[in-house]
Order: sequence, then C-alpha cells, then structure tokens
Amino acid sequence: MGSPPEPLHVVGRAYIYAIHGHFAEMLFATVIMGGEWTFPGVTGLWPLFLYGAGGLALEGIHLSLRGDCCLLTRCTLYTLCIFLCQFCLGALLRAVGACPWDYTGFRFNLLGLVALEHSLVWFVGSLLLERLVIRNTLRLRLEEPWRAKETPAPRFELQRD
Repeated sequence: MGSPPEPLHVVGRAYIYAIHGHFAEMLFATVIMGGEWTFPGVTGLWPLFLYGAGGLALEGIHLSLRGDCCLLTRCTLYTLCIFLCQFCLGALLRAVGACPWDYTGFRFNLLGLVALEHSLVWFVGSLLLERLVIRNTLRLRLEEPWRAKETPAPRFELQRD
C-alpha cells in the first residue's frame, strides 16, 4: 500500500499563504477602500514573499499556543505581530526609499507606517487565517504519486522454419 501520506512541505504551505494574502489584499482594496470589482491594481512579487513568510510565522504561533491560549488571545497576538512586522518592514523599506504604503492620512498612525484604524481588519483577518487557511493547510497531505502497475509487455518473435 505504501507509506502514509506526508504533510505539505513548508514551501507549499508558504505558497498557499502567499496566494491567500494576495487575494485578501485585493479583496480589502475592493470592498473596504471602495475600489472597482474588476480588481485592477498594481502589485509586485515582494508582497507574495511577505505574505508567505507571515503566514508561516502565524502558523508557528498557532502551533505553539493552540492548546495554551484561547482564540481571542491568539488573534490579539497575531494582530500585534502583524503591526510589528508592518512597522519594521515599512521602516526598512522607507530607509531605502521603497515603502509602498503611507498612512499619514489616518488619525491614529505611527510614523505613517501603521494605522491603528486597521486593528479590527487585522484581527478579523487573522481569525479567518487561523480558522480557515492555517487549519486546513496543515491538514493537507501528499500521497505517493500514482504509477501504473508494471506488466510485462507482450513479446512477439518470428519463428524460424
């Protein structure tokens, strides 16, 4: 029968988290920011790496705390981690002149790098990430690839008379 199915590799999980993050960003821009439903926009490859790494980081927190903390505490911690990462990454990108976001127009912003008005969005987003994406991604298993049974090929020979 073969060996038991293996869990999805870390690169596969990062890919799932990256695609989820990219889709969530497009949905946020459309629904919350009043964009068009045709999903026009400009993005780069860097957000995919960031969403993938962020998803893996939150997955690690989930695995470490799922038996010790309630969901409310975990989602609050996820939200704080998201703000911390967004602030640090924004400061780093701003230092090299490449920060794509500026929240100075928000009332409760911190150096224009994070906006506390996004707290509820990050909280709900992290709740959905844990309950729908992380939980199901960790359940994915890869079985051995299917291979046809090896049967001997018919052999035809000419007889000598």
